[in-house]
Amino acid sequence: MATLIPDARLIPDAKKVGMVSLGCPKALVDSERILTRLRADGYAMSADYAGADVVLVNTCGFLDSAKEESLAAIGEAIAENGRVIVTGCMGSEAEAIRARFPAVLAVTGAHQYEAVVEAVHEAAPPSQGPFVDLIPQPVDADIKLTPRHYSYLKISEGCNHSCAFCIIPQLRGKLASRRIDAVLREAEKLVAAGTRELLVISQDTSAYGVDIRHEERMWHGYPVRAHMTDLARELGQLRTPEGAPPWVRLHYVYPYPHVDAVIPLMAEGLLTPYLDIPFQHASPKVLRAMKRPANEARVLDRLRDWRSICPDIAIRSSFVVGFPGETEEDFQYLLDWLDEAQLDRVGAFRFEPVAGAGANDLPDPVPEAVKEERFARIMARTEAISAAKLAAKVGRVLPVIVDEVGEPDEDGDIGATGRSQADAPEIDGAVFLRNVAPTLKPGDIVDVLVEDSDAHDLFGVPAA
Repeated sequence: MATLIPDARLIPDAKKVGMVSLGCPKALVDSERILTRLRADGYAMSADYAGADVVLVNTCGFLDSAKEESLAAIGEAIAENGRVIVTGCMGSEAEAIRARFPAVLAVTGAHQYEAVVEAVHEAAPPSQGPFVDLIPQPVDADIKLTPRHYSYLKISEGCNHSCAFCIIPQLRGKLASRRIDAVLREAEKLVAAGTRELLVISQDTSAYGVDIRHEERMWHGYPVRAHMTDLARELGQLRTPEGAPPWVRLHYVYPYPHVDAVIPLMAEGLLTPYLDIPFQHASPKVLRAMKRPANEARVLDRLRDWRSICPDIAIRSSFVVGFPGETEEDFQYLLDWLDEAQLDRVGAFRFEPVAGAGANDLPDPVPEAVKEERFARIMARTEAISAAKLAAKVGRVLPVIVDEVGEPDEDGDIGATGRSQADAPEIDGAVFLRNVAPTLKPGDIVDVLVEDSDAHDLFGVPAA
């Protein structure tokens, strides 16, 4: 019996979807999942407005400045294409979006994948030919919006905290952890497909599994709990097709007591020696007003303990300046705390009122001019700390993951850009390499002799 082969001329061109993804890595993962599902439904992706049958805008609604950026992106998409679907965190403000942009086709909220896909189906029905249902769709080949060699691994959604400056629980709901076996299966698949660095993300990585009572699931013949320490240990067992351990980087880690248990895994080389901890402030008074734990002295003790176990551990954090009621004494307390904490990477943000946040009702708002002055001071202080810590690495040989390889210059020298284990993509510094081999490619991990540094970056050459 003859096998029917679909004639490509009978299958219409696939409808094309464009995507504008804004906000944090968690939103980027949402965008990847949406596009993967749409491709499985027969859609193609468009790299520009002109070629898209419909454009998705995945918005951020965390701060008013982020909302304005999202609204500007929606406006640009409408002007350039006209057929726009809005999703993401700002989807909770559908009425405001429709009031400003009546032409928007649909508005859905954060991580509402089914609703987004349904809206795309309505706006641009998938192409249907007489044989299209016989064609296997690439459901296992996920779309990635990051380079092939690193991937974000989202382990949960939502958050159980009620921080006064934050509306994440209103946007993304309470903590909802993924099954541990599902997380590990995704990680295993990513590493097998070429990922050399896994970036573990969530709203609160330390709380992973609390909502499902740290349930156990079978993984490779033995039970594993939905718990941060179990997850970290299992991720540390992964190996690339070449037999090397991938870098595993933990983000959004609240300093709960059980975080201490992952530091030995870093010392053993099972985890990347890096923790992203959102301290937000150090003044006990400001932390209480923020509705965050106020145990800054104990945190300093733990930082010393962690460094004694794993001397190369890099700690990054972010801080809010100008929070309502923050006095000069509170701010100086923060600067003094930073001098003692000696954090490796620091970001700072000026406080912004966000509609729906409890901080908006607090007394004694800080004038904008004072916010700016404090922002400049904290950045200068942390830049000096960073410069000293990076200068101490000159002369050392460090592993570096390559992100980009340049073209030969007039002398034939090839440069490259990479990151050390202390550098997460997009948010931390870089390592700039000279005289690299022509065979070097993104994703390679090479030993680098550090020759120089500045306040944020390192400069070096592959070690002989």
